[in-house]
Amino acid sequence: MADRVLVSADELFGDGVFETVHLRPSGPWLLDAHLDRLARSAELLDLELPPRAEIEERVRAEIAGWEAPEGALRILHTRESLHVTVSPIAPATLAERRDGIRLLSADVGYALGRRPPWSLTAAKSLSYAGNFAARRWARRQGADDVVWLSTEGYALEAPTASLIWLAGSALATVPADMTGILPGTTAAELLARAPSVGLRGEERMVTIDELAGADAIWLASALRGLAEAVSLDGVHRTRSPWTPQLLTLLGY
Repeated sequence: MADRVLVSADELFGDGVFETVHLRPSGPWLLDAHLDRLARSAELLDLELPPRAEIEERVRAEIAGWEAPEGALRILHTRESLHVTVSPIAPATLAERRDGIRLLSADVGYALGRRPPWSLTAAKSLSYAGNFAARRWARRQGADDVVWLSTEGYALEAPTASLIWLAGSALATVPADMTGILPGTTAAELLARAPSVGLRGEERMVTIDELAGADAIWLASALRGLAEAVSLDGVHRTRSPWTPQLLTLLGY
């Protein structure tokens, strides 16, 4: 029997968009925000999505009967097909939420405002090989993940997460509109909720030296929630008492 290709050419070459949503007993968390971002990503790829109601119906059908306390809901669309799946969250992801992560900074190779006009860094596309390669590089260096830097030394984001840091009473993240990075749904929700625990949400630029001096650093993503940096570029960081409080604030 001849071998069968189990993915389409569009999927094979990364010509598609996706979202990963945290599935809770109450349902998919921040689903509207994720579908909004899916639509923005599709627009950047000139990709026509199915009607939103159709996607929502596929989601409802897929999560019916899911009874675990949490899970990973993935919505993927190419020019040919829509896929919706549910699976357990990887143990490594849960460990990062619980135990923290070791970060390395690395130059991503471009200056602010100098990305090529066809760049898809603001889209959540299937072209993720470079992102995964960055994380593998960090692991070969004895770390867990990367903070990408512009050539001027500004911290931007991680390969699969947004950057969050605490400086005094300010809980901050990097502005996506100024940098062309992917807007973070979890980061946006955290900053919106920050005033309820006495913190001030901000979007601003930060150099790697300023980041190293922050009171706390986290990577934020749908499945991690928040993963606290326990070291940055080999320098140990004391765990922050804010980590469990902010995870609770987000419902993790």
